[in-house]
Amino acid sequence: MSGKRQAPTADECVIRNLIDIHARDIGDTTFIVYEDGSSWTYAQLREEICAAAAGLQRIGIAQGDHVLVWMPNGPEAVRSLLAINYLGAVCVPINLSNRGLVLEHVINDSGASTMICDARLLDRLEDVDTGRLETIVLVGGDAPQQLGRFKFLRESDILKPGEEPQPPARPIQPWDSEFVLYTSGTTGPSKGAISSYTHRHAHAWATTCIGIGDRRFIHGPLSHTAGAGAIYTTICKAGSIALVESFKTDQFWDRVRSMDADVTSLLGATIPFLLKQPVSPEDKTHGLRAVIVAPIDENAIAFGERFGVEVYGIYSMTEMSIPLFCGPDLDRVGQCGTPREGVEVRIVDEHDFEVEFGQSGELIVRCDDPWVMMSGYLNNPAATAKVWRNGWFHTGDLFRQDPDGTFIFMDRMNDMVRRRGENISSFEVETAISQFPGVREVAIVGVQSEFSEDEVMAVITLTGASELDPAELIEFLRPRLPHFMVPRYIRIMDDLPRTGTQKIIKAQLRDEGVTADAWDREAHGIKIKMERLA
Repeated sequence: MSGKRQAPTADECVIRNLIDIHARDIGDTTFIVYEDGSSWTYAQLREEICAAAAGLQRIGIAQGDHVLVWMPNGPEAVRSLLAINYLGAVCVPINLSNRGLVLEHVINDSGASTMICDARLLDRLEDVDTGRLETIVLVGGDAPQQLGRFKFLRESDILKPGEEPQPPARPIQPWDSEFVLYTSGTTGPSKGAISSYTHRHAHAWATTCIGIGDRRFIHGPLSHTAGAGAIYTTICKAGSIALVESFKTDQFWDRVRSMDADVTSLLGATIPFLLKQPVSPEDKTHGLRAVIVAPIDENAIAFGERFGVEVYGIYSMTEMSIPLFCGPDLDRVGQCGTPREGVEVRIVDEHDFEVEFGQSGELIVRCDDPWVMMSGYLNNPAATAKVWRNGWFHTGDLFRQDPDGTFIFMDRMNDMVRRRGENISSFEVETAISQFPGVREVAIVGVQSEFSEDEVMAVITLTGASELDPAELIEFLRPRLPHFMVPRYIRIMDDLPRTGTQKIIKAQLRDEGVTADAWDREAHGIKIKMERLA
């Protein structure tokens, strides 16, 4: 024996194989519990997936095809995601909040000709260039007349219970693509990270706090690695899922209790929201054992103490597979732990030379084994080459290493804004705002929030003698951007600060923060929340 780690086999990492094996071996075990109380065993999961896969195959979906899925969390979304993979096709989930140019880019970039879509979202396609998209499999509702350019099929019409799909043209391999997950860019449109089965398998087993058979509470969107990836991890570890449509502060602990959840992930402002709830004798009367958190801050540590749960910190991105992991003994802000087996990390300067121990620099990552990180950005070889410069993946994040070897996250080096657990492309928000009459130039920056992470501020210069009503701009942006991208603050300046090469100095704008002349939409009673589908 060489002692080298072996790559996962298809039976260990390919969704089709895992579903077949679990249905055979643990068919009576619960796979998923929904918030309405319904559930599927692993045997029922396979029945649902096979019927959906056969229906998709009948309308032309084949191995290797990209298929868009645009639905809220629920049975239909789970069935669709996994049925696509069961055929060996590639699932491309769309963020439920996408609209306008952001939605247009994802649809076009995906190259997909078929979308499975909740009917309540269809109106957002009316004025969007949808590229190669031809067929929409409709879940609920009726096809609108104004979208006659598409062929509509009802999901209920293509599902035939008990039907089995034909096997794929060739066996699905561990290095085949499972997902394309769109991650917000900072200097351009969102990029589609291609994720293989081996990538997802490495991600699943990096979370050592999730044990075999654990029930994971999933409240994040299935368009994120925290959603789709969490479903994969559960199947990989033969566990079960408690799935709800979205995170709701006032329902969180009731759902954890009623759905018998063991573990969950809490990102962004979810922890501050829960900590702001009144202290209660019920705070520790639940079955939640472990929480995965990013980033680690004072709130994360306080959360573990108040609610009596183990808190684990991760550092990862859609493109990676959790290179750093720590917990449950957390003692400092920014703590990310040490590299897992098979992962090498360095902290480097702008020329990729390693900095002195203890100094800050960009974290770069590489792995010993192939396919355990993303396979590249879809249709974007230039961005792929840039992020993989000199054979290392460049995270764009600032780190230092403490004397005990712990890696500490310090800040983001790029212009991405993170709000309420969502990564926001400043480029995409700037593009939308630039279309508003009178706007000459705009810079989007993150400014301090009363919770955690950032609030979005738009710093704008105007053309000529133009004036701008911030409330009118907000109304202009509502149908053009996801709710979490709409700026809270609007600041008007005569000129934006620039470097000698005329690049906007966003760091200066961030440092200045919310100035006295910044307009705050929430102070004017304008609060924008995610649309609830009726």
